Amino acid sequence: MQSIYGWLSTSANERSSAIIEQQQAATRSANSDHTTTDHQPQAAVGGMGRYDAPSSYQSGRLLTIIEGSPQWTDSTLASIAEHQGHAQALAEGFLEYGKSVLNHLHGPFACCVLVPDGDYALLAIDRIGIRPLAFFANNDLLVFGSQLDQIIAHPGVDAQIDPQGIFNYLYFHMVPSPGSIYTGISKLQPGECVEFDHRQISRNFYWQLEHNDSHYSKQELLEQLHSQLEQATQSCNPDQHTGAFLSGGLDSSTVTGVFQKLSDRPIDAFSIGFDADGYDEMEFARATAKHFNVNLHEYYVTPEDVLAALPLIAKTYDEPFGNASAIPAYYCAKFAREQGITQLLAGDGGDEIFAGNARYAKQKMFDLYRHIPGVAKAVLEPLASNLPLLGKVKSYIEQANIPMPDRMETYNFLHRTPLEEIFSEDFLSKINPELPIQNLTETYNRAPTDDLIKRMLFLDGKFTLADNDLRKVNRMCELAGINVQYPMLQENMVEFAATIPSKWLMKGFELRSFYREGMKDFLAKETLDKSKQGFGLPFGVWMSSNEQLRQFAEANLQGIAQRGILNPNYIDNLIKAQKEGHASYYGVMIWILISLEQWLVAHQR
Repeated sequence: MQSIYGWLSTSANERSSAIIEQQQAATRSANSDHTTTDHQPQAAVGGMGRYDAPSSYQSGRLLTIIEGSPQWTDSTLASIAEHQGHAQALAEGFLEYGKSVLNHLHGPFACCVLVPDGDYALLAIDRIGIRPLAFFANNDLLVFGSQLDQIIAHPGVDAQIDPQGIFNYLYFHMVPSPGSIYTGISKLQPGECVEFDHRQISRNFYWQLEHNDSHYSKQELLEQLHSQLEQATQSCNPDQHTGAFLSGGLDSSTVTGVFQKLSDRPIDAFSIGFDADGYDEMEFARATAKHFNVNLHEYYVTPEDVLAALPLIAKTYDEPFGNASAIPAYYCAKFAREQGITQLLAGDGGDEIFAGNARYAKQKMFDLYRHIPGVAKAVLEPLASNLPLLGKVKSYIEQANIPMPDRMETYNFLHRTPLEEIFSEDFLSKINPELPIQNLTETYNRAPTDDLIKRMLFLDGKFTLADNDLRKVNRMCELAGINVQYPMLQENMVEFAATIPSKWLMKGFELRSFYREGMKDFLAKETLDKSKQGFGLPFGVWMSSNEQLRQFAEANLQGIAQRGILNPNYIDNLIKAQKEGHASYYGVMIWILISLEQWLVAHQR
């Protein structure tokens, strides 16, 4: 709910003066006291709604800004933060430790340190990637901000829509860091810091999650699980105006149950339902509410809600964002705010730290082939290729021989159809189709472990959580005017889960074995027995049955077809396939394209 934005310029020409004048106006509108002169730190701070502006501090030598919920492990800095503010603690810590001050800084945050006399700036975000920060750097100018809209508003930034950013969006259904939708603008990754030193940019990770197996026994770790959950929930500082997202899955049910255990009153939980077969999980939310005796508030999203929210959500995101569950997340947060709730606890993260996604089991199955002796493979592979009865074996071998993490993307829409059939020739000439896989591979190889499950968890920490789920929930709660905290992603929980051996996280091919065992006497039986479904939106199904939604979708598809990005035949084939009985499957790609067109329209692109 907070943001930081500003810049550092090493020149004092007229252009720089004009920039300063505009930024002073922005600063005044944000109710800040900062004054700016040439060769001084140029920065502004902003908050919104009922939330305080980020903490800022300026001395003769430097200016610091920090937002979020930072925590300090250095006792001296913690005391300064308590009495003078987090920004002054950051300033004192930087003077003492340099950029290593980040080693003493924990919790969700984004921050900057500007030293204009030294032509130096330090930018950083938290270890999990809960708080965003991006930057533009060109010669003597650095512009940074929590939101891309802030950066492109600066007159020194001439950022255009990047075709590669559009391709990355269609590949991932969001634009993953470090890239962005704009040329020249880069986003920080979890645990990353950026230094701007005499016009030179350097990036490095000041922290990344270790995966060292614990020396504790399995039983000892199981006993620790509940205390870790309670510690994580307490660190979110829930109060009487705090509620909980409750989808009925393992994580939202856990967060709801632990919160209720720590509370001296029945807490309020909020659930979203859909009147569509295979999508509604309200019965599981009700089972959890009954089990823990919480007040359950139910809201059913309709096709009309989708039509009303899409333009608003497209305008809210600073990049195209295609995760359809943003719609129910928004209505759930909005519903809670209307009931007087000012903060929600969300269950995001459990699958990505305790191995709960179906792809983990699938890739573990493929990985078995790696252990088959070469002699056996030499016999099996020709047989599978030549005997039709062994078609499934052939498919398994072909998949197993694809290296990780490429293998995880074999079912990606952009791999199921030749790119020449999806995109225009001109668009393809402007992009590198291998860049998404390169991005995945770079993160996958950065994992400090050779364990397959742990490497996938490490990858999901960046792409599934920081780039996708957290961006979804943060922005939708912001739009609804409500704060959000993530107990499952508090650092104690993330680091605890990383010490659990993967053979316990997943027993054989059972997802979340360790977690389910640890929670068997706490969660409702219905919760423990349910299969993973997610928080999906039945858009493809509704598009087939709701004429207004279908017309809206087809109008937006025609809009995106006119932009020179796609092969027009691809749009026609997509609509046809969706109508001919593959509503849910092809509805996903239709949603992605609609969301892109809506974003381009909302941002006048």
